[in-house]
Amino acid sequence: MSETVLLVGGGGREHAIARAVAPDCDLYACASNRNPGIAALAEEMRAIDEREAEEIVAFADDVDATLAVIGPESALAAGVADALDDAGVYTFGPGADEARIETDKAYQRRFMESEGIPGCPDFETFDDMDAACDYIDAYDGDLAVKPAGLTGGKGVRVTGDQVTKEEAKAYLRESDYERVVLEERLVGEEFTVQAFVANGDVRTTPAVQDHKRAYEGDEGPNTGGMGSYSDADPTLPFMDASDYAEAVDVLEATVDALPDYKGILYGQFMLTAEGVRVVEFNARFGDPEAMNTLPVLETPFLDVLTAARDGDPLPDLSFAPRATVCKYAVPAGYPTEPESGALIEVDEESVAAAAEGDGDALLFYASVDAREDGLYTTTSRAFAVVGIAATITDAEAIAEDALAAAGDGLRIRHDIGKPDLVQQRIDHVERLRE
Repeated sequence: MSETVLLVGGGGREHAIARAVAPDCDLYACASNRNPGIAALAEEMRAIDEREAEEIVAFADDVDATLAVIGPESALAAGVADALDDAGVYTFGPGADEARIETDKAYQRRFMESEGIPGCPDFETFDDMDAACDYIDAYDGDLAVKPAGLTGGKGVRVTGDQVTKEEAKAYLRESDYERVVLEERLVGEEFTVQAFVANGDVRTTPAVQDHKRAYEGDEGPNTGGMGSYSDADPTLPFMDASDYAEAVDVLEATVDALPDYKGILYGQFMLTAEGVRVVEFNARFGDPEAMNTLPVLETPFLDVLTAARDGDPLPDLSFAPRATVCKYAVPAGYPTEPESGALIEVDEESVAAAAEGDGDALLFYASVDAREDGLYTTTSRAFAVVGIAATITDAEAIAEDALAAAGDGLRIRHDIGKPDLVQQRIDHVERLRE
């Protein structure tokens, strides 16, 4: 029987999911924006806000969906997976209760502490901002200041790195946050390992390093992610196999403590002098990390979905031994004062022509709005290009050539994946381990 899959979400992550699953099923999609890449792969793409559970269930019923995949965290927090499951559509994404591991950072840390999940930093939670400011004053060292709820990757402030303690206190007092987490600042190199999870099984993917800072040289405010890279094996150049194994142990321990969890479990880790520590968990694919991982996944994504639904063991995952480099094009002013509503042109032929030899170049649309008269920017990231090759250096060169598609009015972090920046990561970890 042919499967009919409903995809919820319209960003770059969802375009990567659509590309991975569409060849093997009848794909339908819904999102608040019309992503032209997803629309080209789907039988229909309907305009529905990702948080409107009732409308999404009605769409699933209209198309006789047999499976669903949730992309964005906002939909998970709104209980869309719960609503679809209740309607008889198996949904690869956690219910709202399990998604709290991402959507409530205070819960996340307390869960790690109570369940003995390894890698948890020292932390305290506060719902009184004055008390939080007093804690900042009294704390001997630097802190990560994290709003407990969702902030799109842009709400964290780190003293001793991004802000002073006085600036962190001012940030809290001027905010409308109901609860915050203050935790020890982790010093090291960040990396991500994502896992497919269902029926107690955990199938992990290659490590990826995201680049949150807006500007080259890791300068500027945090963003949703300006780009990322992965290597031709599961580790990254600054990691060894034991670091990867330590991260996988954390993910497996987390799933052991969440027996009903299904979907993607994303672990963001810091490789420190003391070993691997957990920066945070997400309850869905990363964006941009999905665009590194899914193009090199050789196991059909649909096979994972059907095994999860049918209660079968998840298939072992096979990945092509290829490196990937992803770079985002973002609107001017992003992330602090992004300019939306700009008409842009994307040269898809230039992207395809950037591939060299046995390499590949892919284009993933993200937060753009396809209207009758063209393609418009929103206030978030517009599109990404991904270079795929035998080495990170070769993949970066392909991605850079593909960026000719960006045109005018968009900004890019060109240093992601370049040899100098990768070497800085290697040198940093070597110093930590001395």
